[in-house]
Amino acid sequence: MKYADIREMTEEELARAIDENRRESLNLRLQAQTGQLENSARIRILRRDLARLLTEKETRARRKPVQEAAQ
Repeated sequence: MKYADIREMTEEELARAIDENRRESLNLRLQAQTGQLENSARIRILRRDLARLLTEKETRARRKPVQEAAQ
């Protein structure tokens, strides 16, 4: 997932993407523990995508008070 795509997401889409990412990450970790995981690189990709999503969420949360104070 590209950061430009993440920036275009609404708050609801961002929250949904974070939730989906965490669920898929959990499923992949369980597959890795049971030896059923086919693509181990997917775990790394998901971890990085989750970091991007959470960074954007935190950035938006920090920008809100600044924008409200400017008005």
